[in-house]
Amino acid sequence: MDLFKVYKLWDIEPVRGLGTTLWDKDGNEYTDLYGGHAVISVGHSHPHYVKMVSEQLARLGFYSNAVQNSLQKDLAARLGKISGYDDYSLFLCNSGAEANENAMKAASFHTGRARMLAFDKAFHGRTSGAVAVTDNPKIRSPFNSCENVTYVPLNDIEAVEKELSSGLYAGVIIEGIQGIAGIYVPDDGFMRELRRLCTKYGTLLILDEIQSGYGRIGKFFAHQFSGIRADIVTTAKGMANGFPIGGVIISPDIRPEYGMLGTTFGGNHLACTAALAVLDIMENEHLIENAEKTGEFFRSAFHPDGKPDPALSEYRGKGLMIGLQIRPEFSGLRDRLLFEEHFFTGAAGPSVIRLLPSLTISIDTASAFMDSWHRLTKQ
Repeated sequence: MDLFKVYKLWDIEPVRGLGTTLWDKDGNEYTDLYGGHAVISVGHSHPHYVKMVSEQLARLGFYSNAVQNSLQKDLAARLGKISGYDDYSLFLCNSGAEANENAMKAASFHTGRARMLAFDKAFHGRTSGAVAVTDNPKIRSPFNSCENVTYVPLNDIEAVEKELSSGLYAGVIIEGIQGIAGIYVPDDGFMRELRRLCTKYGTLLILDEIQSGYGRIGKFFAHQFSGIRADIVTTAKGMANGFPIGGVIISPDIRPEYGMLGTTFGGNHLACTAALAVLDIMENEHLIENAEKTGEFFRSAFHPDGKPDPALSEYRGKGLMIGLQIRPEFSGLRDRLLFEEHFFTGAAGPSVIRLLPSLTISIDTASAFMDSWHRLTKQ
């Protein structure tokens, strides 16, 4: 049996990691500025993380949600405190797509409505409901197409109100910052008006913070820059530093009922321990502050003397969620950064390089990347 080949793979196999450094099977060293799609939040093989997960595995790796699990309660309390959503409830699952599925399901149960409003270029996952609100026909099969979903342009508040005024929508789902689309940041004013309209028309506001949250941009969640609160927040990627987990943070106005949501593996002992270890490290090492500081370094470095870098047509993002729109004459730059300079980066289409490093990244590492960038883009 062979693998079902749906990924484009580089001919590199990392076998070991420490902090922001990776080594492949041949001993070559790389710097990781992508963190496996924004997943590695506290660095590869952090000693505290390894210790906590290893010790938990030696005690108990898994039991189902048919029994008490105090680790879940500890995680909910810690996450509520650090995120500012301490009066909300937490439902634990296994991934971002599953978190979004359950968020929309909870909104539909609560309102008795079926429709969802989403945004152009949105990405919310690949499972049936999540892909139905994902604006990418390449990954949405005919089976996933859904008449209950409408798309409107990001930052177009008039288009939003036109839809919501129908009274048909259970929820509006929006990314704190659009990631797969190429790092597009909703305007703060738009987000505040969106919150107002959702309240006005009895529609729940669902903030997908799966990539943009967990301290990556200098606040715990991206939407907090707008000073708003969501009815439901979804989180996943950086939540457990590579161990599969997802979370749905749910308003106290939404009342749970037996059997309303469920999962076999969600919130298992290992996943919760990994997530608790991440919160320990984030707090003890002040990683949210570091993300803001290092993000500002990148922004300044790509705008020397107040002018945009000559290789860029646009710099987008906040903190350590960065989209670099590359000019056509610099196509192929991402591959050169990897194979010539040994920096892992991400992409959003052929012309956007994404930087999503661990929140532990140092200014020295960021500066080394800029040195490599300038070597490759010097004309």
